Amino acid sequence: MSKFFYCRAKKSTLFKEPSLKSEHLKEIIFGEIFIMSEECKDFYYGFTQYDRYFGYVKKSNMKKGCINNNYLINTNKAYIYKTNNLRSKTKKFLYFNSKIYISYIGKNLSQSNIGWIKNSDLISFKKIKNNNFLQNIKIFQKAKYLWGGNTSDGIDCSGLVQELMKNKLISCPRDSKKQEIFFKKSVFKNQIKRGDLLFWKGHVAIALNKTNCIHAYGPSKKVVRMKINTLIAKLAKKSLKLSSIKRPF
Repeated sequence: MSKFFYCRAKKSTLFKEPSLKSEHLKEIIFGEIFIMSEECKDFYYGFTQYDRYFGYVKKSNMKKGCINNNYLINTNKAYIYKTNNLRSKTKKFLYFNSKIYISYIGKNLSQSNIGWIKNSDLISFKKIKNNNFLQNIKIFQKAKYLWGGNTSDGIDCSGLVQELMKNKLISCPRDSKKQEIFFKKSVFKNQIKRGDLLFWKGHVAIALNKTNCIHAYGPSKKVVRMKINTLIAKLAKKSLKLSSIKRPF
């Protein structure tokens, strides 16, 4: 029987097999729901509620139950405060897109289920508008490349797309292959505009305008801005042809 858990760690790796040495599939962020279907020693097997991605997570990073989260972390990292006092800052923090429950809103800090957080780091679910998923792209500029990463401390190409979409409460698969299928509307290269997604086999980039794009690029080991034609030429040298351009909205 399936059981609901939420991520209690600031992030938790979803593994392909029940081993810390197994392939990293993606990262689950604090507050995200994981639906467990079976136990395997120190791991739970199941899937993430947001994108139905199956894999194994460490039991110690999960807590049974669901929290009625009402706010999202809307900055790179939100530090936790012990009390309703700006001098009580701790070294603990939550990543961008962490989901939390706020019970009290103060002048500068609000009380959450794990401590106090700056109001400037928060956004209410009710105030999120999904008309500009690139609004927080600066958070990931120059972030290091990490296969299976979902945070500003390390992210891959499809993870970048997913986290930006997730911040606007937009459904989005985790892998670029599934993203290419999920987003239906195709456009021609001469029609490219900001927000369009450019796909190759195993890779995706986001158009910033008709000539430039941004993507988490393995060879550069970080998130980089690049001319679209330059990227097309670089990948063509690796026998990778631009397969489609999709307009999410």
